[in-house]
Amino acid sequence: MIDISLAGLIGAFLGIVMAAAVYGTVIDAIERWLAAHRAPQQHGEELALLRRGVLAFDMLVFAGLGYWIGSEIGG
Repeated sequence: MIDISLAGLIGAFLGIVMAAAVYGTVIDAIERWLAAHRAPQQHGEELALLRRGVLAFDMLVFAGLGYWIGSEIGG
């Protein structure tokens, strides 16, 4: 049986909230970098895929980190 701590779940939830807060800043920085290094007509569907990938990575990292910190602090 898997032991899942309540403190870890709360930490994971807070991590997802942080991921949502950071997402806008990260995606803006990436889009500015892409705009400076690529032609504007190359931004089609791959930009939407990039946004999804950044959001998924962001949520996984922050939720995992939040769970770990919550488990360590809350026991």
